[in-house]
Amino acid sequence: MSELRVIEQFPDRPITEQVIIDDLRALGIEPGAIVLVHTRLSAIGWVCGDALAVIRALQECVRGFGTLVMPTHSGGLTDPATWENPPVPASWCDTIRDTMPAYEPEVTPTRGVGRTPDLFRTLPLVLRSNHPHVSFAAWGEHALDIVADHDLEFSLGEGSPLARLYDADAWVLLIGAGFDSNTSFHLAEYRADYAKKETVLIGAPVMIDGHRRWKTFRDINYESDDFAEIGRAFVKRHKQEVRIGRVGNAESHLFRQRIAVDFAAQWMHTHRR
Repeated sequence: MSELRVIEQFPDRPITEQVIIDDLRALGIEPGAIVLVHTRLSAIGWVCGDALAVIRALQECVRGFGTLVMPTHSGGLTDPATWENPPVPASWCDTIRDTMPAYEPEVTPTRGVGRTPDLFRTLPLVLRSNHPHVSFAAWGEHALDIVADHDLEFSLGEGSPLARLYDADAWVLLIGAGFDSNTSFHLAEYRADYAKKETVLIGAPVMIDGHRRWKTFRDINYESDDFAEIGRAFVKRHKQEVRIGRVGNAESHLFRQRIAVDFAAQWMHTHRR
């Protein structure tokens, strides 16, 4: 959404860093919290300082002895044969696989997760996990524990930052983002038992011993088409545990990741066929 559209949609006031801090505190973000954040920046309103103000407000709320985590996924490094938005001619695929730059945590841009995570990954003291498709970046006391040793295979499962967040009893914060963006539900996919889950082979350009290689590895055929439905059911079932408020103009949800993952795994077991 353009800046003009944002101003037209939310004309009452600019959103400052202090406004965001106050709203986050009112929602329940406390010093020392470990928080996985998903943002839709335009939903907040016109933010004075843009994504940097949002990040600084989050850092101020959790402090250095807390931890902020954001998804910094790079879906552009997937196999071009699977691309749909947009697709590329089949005759291009070999060339793309042979020449696509390898994933480098320090420089590879994000894709499809918004401006806030893409800025976050570049900031001082932010660490990023070493997965070419579904990396996470973290800042704060537990950052290294969360992003280290991100398994290449089964990338959002037990060897992922999502599982480390589950172990740490972290929070999930959705700022203007829907439950369809809630990556923690992917961890539930690995833990749930349902018929259409299967193991697939995927690929990415990675660095091995200082050389670029196209690496093929295993994962599950995870999906998010029903995440919004799961989210609605989760909020209905756990309305006492889900804090709902506004950050700026953005409807926002704050909840423990564990209860969301556990609920989603059971939901998938029951409803996915």
